[in-house]
Amino acid sequence: MVEMMKMEKKIILASNSPRRRQLLEGLGIPFEVKTIDGIDESYPDNLPPEKIAEYIANEKAQAYVITPDELLITADTIVVCDGEILGKPHDEADARRMLKSISGKTHKVITGVCLLTAERKTLFSVVTDVTFKRLTDAEISYYISNYAPYDKAGAYGIQEWIGYVGVTSISGSYFNVMGLPVQRIYEEIKRIDPS
Repeated sequence: MVEMMKMEKKIILASNSPRRRQLLEGLGIPFEVKTIDGIDESYPDNLPPEKIAEYIANEKAQAYVITPDELLITADTIVVCDGEILGKPHDEADARRMLKSISGKTHKVITGVCLLTAERKTLFSVVTDVTFKRLTDAEISYYISNYAPYDKAGAYGIQEWIGYVGVTSISGSYFNVMGLPVQRIYEEIKRIDPS
């Protein structure tokens, strides 16, 4: 692949998510993946929902030591429906509960991103509104049985079967719902490393 951007800094993606890797690859920017296990993803109880993902992305970034030639990308995605924060489901029952809660409603997908260099930190969130049709119990069961909702905020991947049959409208970045608002990241990286 021909590089779209020539970078002065070496890009580090701090994520185990195969979707985030795929999305960042789509920008044509060379990067490597580095992860640290066991980073605390808790947040203060009084934090407004729209700030939670940004807070966690910042906490993840603080766990890394970077060199002056590196640019670190961390991210966290949450789903907010009727004021409830839906993270990754713990088990099948939790996944079923989450999918029932977003069924027939509009919810917000919020991804917080931290871009960190030795000189500066850029922190932002991107919000996308997603509306689902009313899902049947059979559709929810089929999805849980045939896909892997356990590593996804809100218990679903928009790029999977449930997104094909369930999403009736989307307002905002589709890629943000997948877990990485790549258009905004591209713009922010150009500001940080305009070479």
